[in-house]
Amino acid sequence: MEKLKCMVPESMKRKVAASSTDDLPSLSSSLLHLFLSLPQFHQLISELAGDPKNQTGLCGKNKDAALDLKHKGNQCYSTGDHSQALRCYSQALRLAPIDAHDIGKNLVATLYLNRASLFHVWYRRGKVNATLGNYEDAVHDLTIAKNMEPSLGGKKQIESELDILAQHHENKSAKPVHHSQKSVGIPDVPQQINLHCVRTPDKGRGMASQSDISQASLIHTEEPYAMVILKHCRETHCHYCLNELPADTIPCISCSLPLYCSQHCQVRAGGKIRISYSSETNICKKNSDSIGEYVPDITVDSNFDPKLECIPEHKHECQGVHWPAILPSDVVLAGRVVVKSMEQKGQYTEVPNFLETLGLCESYSKMPPDSKLELHLYSIVVLFCLQDSYSSELSINGESTSRIVILLSQIRVNSMAIVCMKSSDFSDQQDWFQKFSSGQAEAASSVEQFRVGQALYKAASLFNHSCEPNIHAYFISRTLFLRTTEFVAGGCPLELSYGPQVGQWDCKDRLRFLQEEYFFRCQCRGCSEVNASDLVISAFCCVNPVCSGVVLDNLVANREKQKPKIPETASVESHLQVPELNDFDIKKVAHISLDETCSSLLRIDSGYCLKCGSYCNLASRSEVVNKALMHLRRLQDSMASKDICSKILSDALRSLGLLRSVLHAYNKTIAETEDNLAKAFCLNGDLLPARDHCKASIEILEKLYGPNHIVIGHELVKLSSIQLSLGDRSAVDNINRLSMIFSKYYGPHAAILFPYLLFLERESSNMIR
Repeated sequence: MEKLKCMVPESMKRKVAASSTDDLPSLSSSLLHLFLSLPQFHQLISELAGDPKNQTGLCGKNKDAALDLKHKGNQCYSTGDHSQALRCYSQALRLAPIDAHDIGKNLVATLYLNRASLFHVWYRRGKVNATLGNYEDAVHDLTIAKNMEPSLGGKKQIESELDILAQHHENKSAKPVHHSQKSVGIPDVPQQINLHCVRTPDKGRGMASQSDISQASLIHTEEPYAMVILKHCRETHCHYCLNELPADTIPCISCSLPLYCSQHCQVRAGGKIRISYSSETNICKKNSDSIGEYVPDITVDSNFDPKLECIPEHKHECQGVHWPAILPSDVVLAGRVVVKSMEQKGQYTEVPNFLETLGLCESYSKMPPDSKLELHLYSIVVLFCLQDSYSSELSINGESTSRIVILLSQIRVNSMAIVCMKSSDFSDQQDWFQKFSSGQAEAASSVEQFRVGQALYKAASLFNHSCEPNIHAYFISRTLFLRTTEFVAGGCPLELSYGPQVGQWDCKDRLRFLQEEYFFRCQCRGCSEVNASDLVISAFCCVNPVCSGVVLDNLVANREKQKPKIPETASVESHLQVPELNDFDIKKVAHISLDETCSSLLRIDSGYCLKCGSYCNLASRSEVVNKALMHLRRLQDSMASKDICSKILSDALRSLGLLRSVLHAYNKTIAETEDNLAKAFCLNGDLLPARDHCKASIEILEKLYGPNHIVIGHELVKLSSIQLSLGDRSAVDNINRLSMIFSKYYGPHAAILFPYLLFLERESSNMIR
């Protein structure tokens, strides 16, 4: 791609840089003619969309490679390495063509049978480990056996054995609760709230409700219009539902790229593919009488409904072509949007007008020149790929490529990253708590969440951003949920966070992120009104030891000077109710005066205390901070290697003292240092100082975020776990508090997404008794 970009003449690049949406058809036509004249472009299309049989395939089937993996699996099976055998058989299934044969038998059927035979091995070994008291090994083996068991009755039987095993482990009598993000029954549904589109002077189109909405109300759920898994999760998560893959993955029939957790997901992603076997390739004839029924049975999910309407989002990518594996995720997502919209319209020659079809805002005119050129290049490439693998009649001209440019610009600012939480069953909760009691707390010391997919949600895209949001977005599988985190009066904007929030970053960093990623300047209350969190989050302390004022560096001071408002009265964007304030207000860290017009004024000068006016030498203090951070980085490195010597720990404690001597007491760097020390002491098994440092971190974060923010909930999980390990009864109050916070943000889904909450609540009840 970079080579093609370099071949664009400078005069054309200048036109691209200065272009607007009105110029797109003619500009796209010129670029299209340019690329069509370049042999390098045709070579690129040949590599991306050519016949995989004529080249070294990235995504095509490969019989020889499948046979090689099958033989390796057989060797591992014979030597007792069943885990490696399972991996080899699964990878062989991914590569094996559906009509391939080996020793007169269908290769795919043989591989399924070989993999299924491992089920009995895992089950027998799990029972033996249970008899010997090897709890963790038994749970591991039986869980794999449950995932591989074809029948629903067999799965339930193994689940009941896992339940009994958990009850007997360490004399725990409580029955575990198994939650699946994919199959769980959703306990609540969106309220009957009449959401409507509104327009505001500073943000344009947004969403609001005509009636009052109470806190923690589920206001919206939505399935994606189109979705794609991110590249780094292709080997670990289902390409359709985005849940973690089981041991017995289901590959695509026609290519080797996607993996699914069940045939249910395979069919939803690619459409039900019917294959007519000739007499030479008939699985039933070449194998035993039961194989024809057995192979489909072991790959079909227990919840699979053959009448369920499929969304064939992968079908047009499903011939082993390379472009779905190579092109960026947002470009592959654009291809899926194009195909779905054309399928809905029932016409396969013209690219739809996505400004009308999707009704979403675009960002082309606001993009930097290099990004604009990139969109043009990818729009032409993806159209040629779709013409080859989806519709040979698809017209490619200036108008169609300009519409793809618009679509890509819509995806850039409207798509959402699907975030997954690490799944955890009851045995994981037991292990999670045991790590705390034994001092191995690193695995549970922070919430493990990560981006797994990118999706376009048409209705949810209409909700505007605020750095102080009043709704919270989360996902169960690929389904989006929106829930209010505070009372919202009728007519007030419903706004979520596109990433940064007050308390997470200071105002200048939030503004930079939103400008770079979404091409707008945020004008929410947090960015237009001076607030205490933005003043203290990266501030230095006053040289006067009895003064609680803040000293700002030049960058932060200049940003805060540009805020036009002091929150003496409720602003237009205060959601028509008194906002939830932090435990402290601006007057504690800065002096607010009244001028002759009785309007609030806040004097902000770099290097001077905002409360008493004392001058501070920021250069010398910055040197102290840099020296302290150097020792703290050594602590983090030693924590990663699980080798924390006393000297590194004592140096870190001295560094904390240095930071407290020059930074404001509520500076977030101090909170992060306290948190790292808490983790370090947990790793060393010294839980008393770990508890104290964890408390100190939370006290600062409460000032930055407010006492009932979800960040505080996650921190309270750490603190209450340490307290439970110490037998500290104050854990009960903290567990009650964190339960309230999680319920506010996730409602009844909190127990699904964070199963350890149920464990904490049970331990709290046991402590009360």
